[in-house]
Amino acid sequence: MKNTLLFKNNNPYYNNPFGQKPLASRDEYFKIWQDAKKKDYPLIKQYENNLGYRLDKAWVDDLAFITQIVIKKSDICYEHGKILFSILCNMIEKNKLDVVNILETGTARGFSAICMARALDKMNIGGTIRTIDPLPHNKKMYWNCISDIDGKHTRKELLRNYSDLIAARIKFIEGNAENILQTLNINRVHFAFLDAMHSYEEVMLEFNYLFNRQKKGDMIIFDDYTKSLYPEVIKAVDEICENYPYHKKVILVSNQRGYAITTRKKD
Repeated sequence: MKNTLLFKNNNPYYNNPFGQKPLASRDEYFKIWQDAKKKDYPLIKQYENNLGYRLDKAWVDDLAFITQIVIKKSDICYEHGKILFSILCNMIEKNKLDVVNILETGTARGFSAICMARALDKMNIGGTIRTIDPLPHNKKMYWNCISDIDGKHTRKELLRNYSDLIAARIKFIEGNAENILQTLNINRVHFAFLDAMHSYEEVMLEFNYLFNRQKKGDMIIFDDYTKSLYPEVIKAVDEICENYPYHKKVILVSNQRGYAITTRKKD
């Protein structure tokens, strides 16, 4: 699908936001990946069983190797890819949908968008994932991942093994969500994953855009519903579920990672 540039001013994320050189060796990235693959999350497995859909482990591990295995202080955890896949498949089946419009804020390297695209393929239905991030799609840069060892890459190059899935399902939009949502003409958003900025005001801005474009049974997944790290996300989500027709289910994978799964209760 066509990639869109929508940035109010010059994009500061063109200036090597992840650094001027690789942050680790190939062996270091590989070891992080091996350790991450061994981690067991019984809660997520049970959740997948309850929903009736499970993302293939080898497939998601391979995708995570180039998009989620990074150098950072917090633990590596990419269970949200599995959660998104299972929830989306279940929602499509439950609501008997034949086309799905999906909005994501916070593309990063593209992991979540590709997991959601995999769900659309699994369910064999039409749909478009519009994913928003200031990070450029076609600018060569270091990404703090294993591919950096071979030099700078664009996101498009980073995800070349998923090019067919991307071409059929995903539209990358470059810019700040606040600016883009003012011009993004979508009448209905069946499913959304919000993982951009984490202030109360920004979460509410994104929600207010979605509220006028959702109906009963539509869903919003909020990443980083984690009190110790993102109290303003907690505040926003709790307020939404108190004052708007949404109910939530919270999944706490660890003390560093939680997700709020919200479903609209009525039109």
